[in-house]
Amino acid sequence: MTNEINLIAIAEQFTSHGQVTSIQSLGNGNINDTFLVTLDSPKKKHFVLQRINTQVFQQPALVMQNMRILTDHVSQNLKLTPTNRRWEVPRVLLTQDDQNLWTDQNEGYWRAFSFVENAQSFDTLADSSHAPEIGYALGMFHNLISNLPPAQLADTLPGFHITPFYLQQYEDTLAKTSPHLSPEVNYCLQFVSSRTTFADILEDAKATGKLPLRLIHGDPKINNILFDTTTHKAVSIIDLDTVKPGLVHYDIGDCLRSACNPAGEETEEWEEVYFDTDLCQGILQGYLDVAQAFLTENDYTYIYPAIRLISFELGLRFFTDYLVGNVYFKIKYSEHNLARALVQFKLTESIEFQETKIRQIIEDLR
Repeated sequence: MTNEINLIAIAEQFTSHGQVTSIQSLGNGNINDTFLVTLDSPKKKHFVLQRINTQVFQQPALVMQNMRILTDHVSQNLKLTPTNRRWEVPRVLLTQDDQNLWTDQNEGYWRAFSFVENAQSFDTLADSSHAPEIGYALGMFHNLISNLPPAQLADTLPGFHITPFYLQQYEDTLAKTSPHLSPEVNYCLQFVSSRTTFADILEDAKATGKLPLRLIHGDPKINNILFDTTTHKAVSIIDLDTVKPGLVHYDIGDCLRSACNPAGEETEEWEEVYFDTDLCQGILQGYLDVAQAFLTENDYTYIYPAIRLISFELGLRFFTDYLVGNVYFKIKYSEHNLARALVQFKLTESIEFQETKIRQIIEDLR
């Protein structure tokens, strides 16, 4: 782990006013190492410093190019059509020689962003009144980028959210490994084997022109949405690494599977996990209030399949990573990714059990 002396030296590459007074870990992301930098400057008190995980993001320059294009576009849209409430997009900060990346002596890639002050995130929805705000945040993000042509952004994560691709990875892994057959592993093996037939549903809809390619966030889980600490209104979506061309249904499904699980992704009580349809209704209401202008009839048709599929997909990814020895997601113990997979599969099961109710919610909001 990079020590504090090195972190201060790296942080100083991104600041031209004020001295670095402290650096501390920020958030609990599964991929990158993230830090909050505090300055003694009255103009800018904090910024975010991050080391890119190049095992996941193998083209960091393209990731940053995407971020610059998207954040510039959103900032311009906000100027042209200002909202009547607070909404921010993190700004990319440049190094002292005007670069958006800095490379350390170990070939580590670092970048920095503005910090959204007076805001907080949550790992679970402690207050159901936040549900429409979660939806508003995703809808606002989609609305602000809906007029940015997908071709302007590079696909920095080929295969990301392509469920058939993850299923093939899983099957290849299973053919080469012999997992210890605990009750939990057996549950996962049986769960996946009984649900392979719907893995293609979104990709088939894209291939046949039923769903258009748009720009997406890629990872709009609940703790990537920031709330104003005073008004408790959503003010930003952060973690823009995964912004790329895709289907908005990846985002809708990911947001709902994250926010509608009151137990949270890291719970050890996986058998108690369920999908909260009241939260689902609130989130979709908030989303559609903003996003309905650019949604088509087919978009509504595929919302339920997306909710079910993305929960299953993430469970599949966690389980595959567990089987190969935990090489993608950061873990705290050897069975961590297995535990995460169990949570997502149980959530998928709950979604399936409530299909009729969820479809009715979607229909009522059209």
